[in-house]
Amino acid sequence: MHPSPWRTAISAILLFSLPASRMAAQTPALAAAGKRYSIREFGAVADSTTLNSTSIQKAIDTASAAGGGVVVIPGGIFTSGSIFLKAGVELWLDEGAVLLGSTNIEDYPKRETRIEGHFEPWRMALVNAEVLDHVRIGGPGRLDGNGVTFWQAFWQRRKENPKCTNLEVERPRLLFIDRCRDVRIAGLALQDSGFWNLHLYRCRDVLIENLRITLPSTAKLNIHGPSTDGIDVDRSQDVTIRHCYISVNDDDIALKGSKGPRADQDADSPPVENILIEDCEIGDGGGLITCGSEATIVRNVTARRCTMSGRATVLTLKLRPDTPQHYENITIDGVTLAGGGRLINVAPWMQFFDLQGLPAPARQVNKITIRNVTGHYGAFGVVRGNPGDALRDITFENIDVKLDKDRLQLGAPGSVSLKNVIVNGQAYVLTPPEAPKPAGTQ
Repeated sequence: MHPSPWRTAISAILLFSLPASRMAAQTPALAAAGKRYSIREFGAVADSTTLNSTSIQKAIDTASAAGGGVVVIPGGIFTSGSIFLKAGVELWLDEGAVLLGSTNIEDYPKRETRIEGHFEPWRMALVNAEVLDHVRIGGPGRLDGNGVTFWQAFWQRRKENPKCTNLEVERPRLLFIDRCRDVRIAGLALQDSGFWNLHLYRCRDVLIENLRITLPSTAKLNIHGPSTDGIDVDRSQDVTIRHCYISVNDDDIALKGSKGPRADQDADSPPVENILIEDCEIGDGGGLITCGSEATIVRNVTARRCTMSGRATVLTLKLRPDTPQHYENITIDGVTLAGGGRLINVAPWMQFFDLQGLPAPARQVNKITIRNVTGHYGAFGVVRGNPGDALRDITFENIDVKLDKDRLQLGAPGSVSLKNVIVNGQAYVLTPPEAPKPAGTQ
């Protein structure tokens, strides 16, 4: 019996004790010893063109039937459509291993699945885990969504119909972890996803560690990768995200749920709560933390010791006029700024909203704290809700920053308090709130 690669490839060192220069070389030892099942032994071919979905799935099925083990993707480029993990099976990508997503959308089966706050028939991800305990996915290899073809199809459709929705053009996610417990995902590079990179739905006890999530092809080809969220935490609890680098073309870490005027009655959408984000670096994207575009209750969220090195916003709270929302107990503590984004963006989110003939529901934001922030960034940002929104207890504390645009745009008096805030070398004073804007405007 071969020892598990989780044990032999790395040492069981706690990553939070490592200097940043060593983080990329380490992955935590997460799995017990188990038999290795190389996908080559099941007919997989690393020529970057052969479709290996059947061979990889056969390795997974065989390992599960034998009581479990580690399915190993060795060095080389293996093209695949959707694969589905099973009980007792861990997925490991060796150094130099690439699981390359097929560009044929038919290689990703369409099933009833969770997407954008509801269920509908939608394409499955490249790697899927559904209703499992003890999920392990990791290694120094790479998941490559090969997403350029899907991005081009989306932008062609948007050219034909400027009002087309995100779901009008089918695009696969890279990883979909659905209703799982005891989840560990570590060490991988995720790149060029056709849609969201890592989607967690109704998961509990999750550790995501030492991932690098990027879109290198957008720079090479000068094309925008639409809806390429880094990590989507959808109605999940007890999730830790640490030592990750994320630079994408949409939300970096999004906390999601349902949307619509009846969203608070959705039995499939418990609160997002008990989320810890630490020692991460965020490049470009929508935000270190983004609540929305679909979300109802998000609470007890902490981000600490993070770096903002691109154009992403530190905290984004999207306030949908058609959805009852409550964002509470969100703390960002210890941020180093070295880019051109915003500190905060709390604002109405009007994309495709629909009251369905019902009265507009209420939204609340309270106990939001951003503290211990230093460095140079683009702008302070905005705090402004829809008419009737209750925004309170938003605190900035121990801030010493240089900003290219130093005004914090306020939409309501009394929503923000400052404690020891220095901007461009001077104690910051809030300017009077702006006049409220009519509903339906941003």
